[in-house]
Amino acid sequence: MRRALRLLPLPLSIAICLPAMADDKPVNWGLCPVTDVLPAFQDAPVADKAAAETRDQQPTDIEGDALSGTSTVPQYQGNVALKRGDQFLGTDHLSFDTESGNYIAEGNVRYQDSSIRMTAKRAEGNQESDTHKISDIQYQLVDRRGHGGADSIDLQGSVGQMHRSTYTTCDPSQPVWKLSAPQIDVDNDEGFGTARNAVLRIGNVPVLWAPYFKFPIDDRRQTGLLYPQLGMSGRNGFDYAQPIYFNLAPNYDDTLTPRYMSKRGLMLDNEFRYLYDGGRGELQTAYLPNDKLRDRDRGQVEYQGYHNIDPHWQARANIAWVSDERYTEDFSSKLLGVTTSSLQSQVGIYGTGENWTAGLMADYWQNTDYTLTDASLPYSRQPRLFATWDKPLLPWLEVGVYAEAVHFTHDDVDQKVVDADGEYIRNGVVTPYFNGSRLDVKPYVTFPFAGASWYVTPTLAYRYTGYELDRGLADQTRLQALTDANVDLGTLTPDQLRGNTSPHRGVPIASLDAGMFFDRETTIGGTSYLHTLEPRLFYLRTPYRDQSDLPIFDTRDFTFSWGQLFRDSRYTGADRQNDANQLTMALSTRFINQETGRERFSASIGQILYFDDSRVTLPGTTSQVEQGKSAWIADTNYAINDRWNLGATYQWDPKYKREDLASVRARYLMSNDGIVNLTYRHRLNTAAPATATKEERTLLEQVDLSFLYPINQTWSLVGRYYYSIEDKAPLEIIGGVQWDSCCLAVRALARRYVRNREGELNNSFQIEFVLKGLSSIGQNTDRTLRRAILGYYRDDLYLVPPANTGDPTREDYDPNLIP
Repeated sequence: MRRALRLLPLPLSIAICLPAMADDKPVNWGLCPVTDVLPAFQDAPVADKAAAETRDQQPTDIEGDALSGTSTVPQYQGNVALKRGDQFLGTDHLSFDTESGNYIAEGNVRYQDSSIRMTAKRAEGNQESDTHKISDIQYQLVDRRGHGGADSIDLQGSVGQMHRSTYTTCDPSQPVWKLSAPQIDVDNDEGFGTARNAVLRIGNVPVLWAPYFKFPIDDRRQTGLLYPQLGMSGRNGFDYAQPIYFNLAPNYDDTLTPRYMSKRGLMLDNEFRYLYDGGRGELQTAYLPNDKLRDRDRGQVEYQGYHNIDPHWQARANIAWVSDERYTEDFSSKLLGVTTSSLQSQVGIYGTGENWTAGLMADYWQNTDYTLTDASLPYSRQPRLFATWDKPLLPWLEVGVYAEAVHFTHDDVDQKVVDADGEYIRNGVVTPYFNGSRLDVKPYVTFPFAGASWYVTPTLAYRYTGYELDRGLADQTRLQALTDANVDLGTLTPDQLRGNTSPHRGVPIASLDAGMFFDRETTIGGTSYLHTLEPRLFYLRTPYRDQSDLPIFDTRDFTFSWGQLFRDSRYTGADRQNDANQLTMALSTRFINQETGRERFSASIGQILYFDDSRVTLPGTTSQVEQGKSAWIADTNYAINDRWNLGATYQWDPKYKREDLASVRARYLMSNDGIVNLTYRHRLNTAAPATATKEERTLLEQVDLSFLYPINQTWSLVGRYYYSIEDKAPLEIIGGVQWDSCCLAVRALARRYVRNREGELNNSFQIEFVLKGLSSIGQNTDRTLRRAILGYYRDDLYLVPPANTGDPTREDYDPNLIP
């Protein structure tokens, strides 16, 4: 019986090996013409992935113009074609010995499947021993960019050896870079290749030589060196990092990164990742022995992970620790490293169902601002138990409850002084802190009535908050309340100075939210629009309760904003519930393009009318919300056309006839993916006394200009100028140039930014070579530009940055609302 002829395992080449090293950055191939180095073979079957998955179960069909030879050594001549699934082998002459298994294919040897297309001068080997030799090869990847050649390939089963091979993703007319190696050993079973004396050339200039390195040839990860990162800055000096990847198991790995900084020393970074069916996690550590600039050992630990207990419950942990209060500032390349004053660690179990959420968690805060003491840290919640339940009973009736029980703790505080050198040092004075527990329960009932163009939603709630306090905290709270009331403490007895260790508060809350929707069709400049008018009223009634004997654990004022117009409390936490007899009046309007559905123009304006004085305040403040009107809040956005977009937010206080907030935003989108952003921000400190100067009342005044300006298809300029008008100093300046070719991109950036809380500036220089389809060499300039220039990736304009979720630096952040 004649043995079946198996197609040759030809797709063993550098073309398959090296692309597996490519990173995840989106690659712009717009400058590369879509041309085939090797045109598709007309007589080849359609190369699709589905056929590739079943090729081993399919027979091999052989065709040819003429068949000669004997029954044991048939010879096919003229347009010989072998087909099996997605595989195709074509040649001018094929002889095959069915007894010995030897074969020879000569003349115009062509091979194609769903991943690669190849041509060769000759192929010979033995099917029984699974040995093959292929000569004079040219190849092209089919499912991704990449092509090259090799003098020969020797195959022995799953092991192969390539001689004088090349690889590039460039168009043949623009050979910007090419990787070549005189010898590459490939092992399909182990999933890796070994290149010897590999040389990377840009143009005709060799820029990288590796005498020996291993690399993956499939999706399996392999232990080895990753591409290094290079940088130069005034703070760290010459900065070189060399990642080393360890493939420990299919579901966990480790990356060790030695990092040398000429001004600091040798630092070891490590990242350990694991993944399993029920969860995943990541542990990052860093250790710098004897930092030469700080004369001490320094380090950092971060862990993030979760475990799915069942379909309703999940355990999560987010742990962060640094060795000292200057670490975040010294080793962060973002302005956030200067402005962040604390790190939060949190562990907990969280659940969710159709009508409920619940959780049990604990957290801890660490100070990362050397100018502050630990008194600036929030109370730690150890533990916090919370639950919410909300259920519609009828179309017009909904009931629910929010409940929370927390034990608050805070470490004693070591006080600091500034020494003669301007350093903040502890002076040995310790201020004790006292702890306490709080129970907060808020049941409510809502009556949602609505029609096609209106809604009315009355809500009734009752909020009870009770405490168990340490004696010291109760006495401190009582003393602060008496001081705020201007009571002469010398006239009081010890019992009158004694605080209540079990204070509580109960207060009903009633609100009515109502709105209407009016719309009409209109035409402006020949374009049809849907014009809406959306008035809204929100009435809030909460009686006054004296809360001066309640401590402050996690409560502060919300920054006055559009969202504050419709909240039932102006405080972030449960330690205060303001009294209210107020009405919010708001009006919004929109113009929506009838053809595209895009919003061309939108505007909103609103104000609160206070019918009575609101007497509830925070400790240490005597100012209260007086009867009258709040500041006007207005927000507008105008898409002038598909390229220009303008926006503004404005707050005007009629009582003091002053501007509390002004923000103006402008964005221009260029036709060639360029972008220009311009923002101006000005905010006053509304808590400042009326007698304060303009400088004392100004909380911030900044201007921010960023751009990506393509000069032509190849060259573009990038930059940012972020300036504090209040401080008369820049916060960040970036200037750079990008060169983009068919398959190579180069980014060079000069950056000057605030590096510490004294406002001192750091200079750095970053350069990155992006070998498209291979990898990148140098620092991650892409990350810097994406953060500094909104729209550097155009898709970022239409996404909410994940980092904004649960960010405690946000003005509207409420730790009680985010588990």
